[in-house]
Amino acid sequence: MMTNKRLFMVKCSLIILLLYLFVYLLSSNSTSNMIRSLQQSGRNLAAMEPKLQQMEQQQQQSALPSMGSSSLLSQIDNDVPTSISKGTITEKQQSQLQQQSKSVTQVQQLSSTPRTLSVSEKVRNITNCVTRPLLNMAQQRGDYWVFYNYVLARRTFECDESVTYTTHADYSFLDNLVPLVEKWQGPISLALHAPGTDFKTTLDSIWYLRDCTSPLIKELVTFHVYFSTKHIPKEVPRQESLFTEPYNCSQPAPYFNVNTEQMYKSQKKLLYPVNVGRNVARESVQTHFVLASDIELYPSLNIIPQFLEMIAKNEGPLRSTKPKVFPLHLFEVSADQHVPETKTLLKEMLQNGTAIPFHKKVCPGCHNVPKSKEWQTAKETSGLNVFHIGKRIGNFVHWEPIFIGTNFDPLYDERLSWEGKSDKMTQGYALCVLDYEFLILDNAFLVHKPGIKVYKKDSKRSMLTAKTNQLIKKIIFPELKIIYGSRKGCAV
Repeated sequence: MMTNKRLFMVKCSLIILLLYLFVYLLSSNSTSNMIRSLQQSGRNLAAMEPKLQQMEQQQQQSALPSMGSSSLLSQIDNDVPTSISKGTITEKQQSQLQQQSKSVTQVQQLSSTPRTLSVSEKVRNITNCVTRPLLNMAQQRGDYWVFYNYVLARRTFECDESVTYTTHADYSFLDNLVPLVEKWQGPISLALHAPGTDFKTTLDSIWYLRDCTSPLIKELVTFHVYFSTKHIPKEVPRQESLFTEPYNCSQPAPYFNVNTEQMYKSQKKLLYPVNVGRNVARESVQTHFVLASDIELYPSLNIIPQFLEMIAKNEGPLRSTKPKVFPLHLFEVSADQHVPETKTLLKEMLQNGTAIPFHKKVCPGCHNVPKSKEWQTAKETSGLNVFHIGKRIGNFVHWEPIFIGTNFDPLYDERLSWEGKSDKMTQGYALCVLDYEFLILDNAFLVHKPGIKVYKKDSKRSMLTAKTNQLIKKIIFPELKIIYGSRKGCAV
């Protein structure tokens, strides 16, 4: 009984004490100030809310969201309740929040603007290309041993970065390499035929070119070497043992004034396997686009950057879904003339007769390009564009175009030789049957090493040509019809 009364008295005392404290707090000036500060903080937060909502909406609408803007918004969200919990938002804090809001807006404006892609990035997106590794290896290819990437260029390229000039030769043609690389200014893949004792002279020629001529040789030219399994050199050095000492540049170039009759190839009466060299050089590139050409054909200036810019634009006929290649016009100039580097100079030489269409006096039908007269009279323009879309039919059924293409295009038939002629005709037939479009370029062209060719009777070569024609007619052409099919107007 007494215990219950004591508990009741304690409870009453606590209630009276709490009531007293409540009345005291209501009358306190400091508490009134705190309440007013809290009310003001609430009004400040309410005033900021629309700005924060607007900032969040801008972030959601941004095409490319920025990590920077997200972190700033997160910081503001964290700062606001912290300030309120302390009882007030000072003018300094409001100024900081406004500055942060401006920073968020600036970041979002930058992130909402799409980044401009480079030419190479656009080319990669359009082509979906993949860069190939440069592998040094010895491999048997039919009746030939091939040393791929036997002497590597110092510089490597991404698939979208350039266009590779692919070509072939024996060492007697290597005087063309310096002017070629100086005009091309890009990667060159060169396959050299080097049977028997020609192998050592070929290596010495490469050594001389790398050490004693233009630095572009060492920088941009990759050499492959091949020879028949029946004509293997006595010694083939390993790649790492090549050119360990500088070449004696006081000596004449090994390829200078070569007597071709003294070459191993000539003494053994070997045919030049031109298409083996073409395919080896083409298949060994890193870039997506290749210009498979001959070492004596020199290009006009700036083809690589202008061509890639045209590809990057991806306009007009380039958007066609049909397979396509990009042929270049070919010309010859008189022996006493310099090779023209621009179309304007070329047109002047065509007018005064010091330049003519390629093989005009040897095989005019082989290089009869569609709309060639219109091309020759058209003015040079800026950049590079498609002048005309041609087909290998009608008057151009025997056209042997040299073009910029890719490694997805048909290869050259390796059973054909340079001496037997018609070495590109079978590839031309395959392109025709596959309905390729020939997108002829307007300002790019190739010019043969100075000296106009004329027809010369050669009984031995005429006999080889007849044998080649029979090989194509009876064996190769029936194979092509089975593999690729046939199409009206297409012929070898």
